[in-house]
Amino acid sequence: MQGADYELRDRIETVEDASADENRLVTLAVPPEQSLGAVVEEIEEDHAEAEYLDDRASGPLTEALGRVRHTLLDYDSLPENGLVVYAGVVGGDLVDYEFDDLPDPVPEYTYDVSNTFDVSPLEAAVEGGEEYGLLVIERGGAALGRYRRGSLTVHETFDSNVMGKTKAGGQSADRFARRREEQKANFFADVADAAAREFLDPAVDDLLLGGTEVTVASFREGDYLDYRLQDRVVGTHSVEYASEKGLRELVEKAADAGELDVHREARDALDRFFAALHDEDEPVAYGPEEVDRALDYGAVDTLLVSAALDVADVRELEARTADEGGDCVVVPEEVDRGQQFREAFDGVGALLRFEIE
Repeated sequence: MQGADYELRDRIETVEDASADENRLVTLAVPPEQSLGAVVEEIEEDHAEAEYLDDRASGPLTEALGRVRHTLLDYDSLPENGLVVYAGVVGGDLVDYEFDDLPDPVPEYTYDVSNTFDVSPLEAAVEGGEEYGLLVIERGGAALGRYRRGSLTVHETFDSNVMGKTKAGGQSADRFARRREEQKANFFADVADAAAREFLDPAVDDLLLGGTEVTVASFREGDYLDYRLQDRVVGTHSVEYASEKGLRELVEKAADAGELDVHREARDALDRFFAALHDEDEPVAYGPEEVDRALDYGAVDTLLVSAALDVADVRELEARTADEGGDCVVVPEEVDRGQQFREAFDGVGALLRFEIE
């Protein structure tokens, strides 16, 4: 996780902590495909109604809607990944929070008035980083898509044109079998080309394969798939349909198998860290003082910091690690051993390039 991402997480926590005695806090989340003009019109209508009804109870809502309206009018068009705006009177002060630099698109339109702000649209746009390629292949066709943070996108579907198993009249069995194998090989090559086109630029983190068991096995054993994608395959599942329905079934089966892990980087880093603690050949440092010393020596290869630490401290540690060519992994407390890491090592540990005295 980069420093900017962690700073964004800190901003989200600030919004999440805000509350009011009554339902006067406004949450507005606008996906990039939404009509900005239509959203402005809706807010203006509600703002006008709140002004008309203005009294001691509705005054704070009038202020909140006015601030949201003012924010929206600053935009000629929506940002690339949409916009999330919060406004309301908290502790007697009018506050507002604006998010127009999200790493992924706002998933759906949300307009809510409550005594707390709804951070779920932000969570959906920033939680987790893994992007999965989805490939379903069966004798009749193939489907390709991507899955990230709860969102599935279908990229391509096509038919195989491979002949059925029943021999056409006038053909010898051997000739028919050869033609069928040629068609299947051409189909597999086309699927592999499509996969390379769809999943290597930009590259997916992992690849999930689905389809009829015999077809998927034949496809993989034939080495049609680009070697870079072969290395990214994390699961293969039996799926009947080469369509959007089949892609969704593939995601469901992968989730049931535990293959969709939004905290994989943190889990892997913790696995390596705890294993190194018991391996004399793998140098590690833990605790603020030891890690600080390792950073001074330029010995840190991978820095682990707990998400429970102050954001300014995390950013400083990450910057020092990056200056020495190392990587930084922020460890959420909810992952396995995340809380143990925070409590036992004060939330700071490092895998080292070399031992320091």
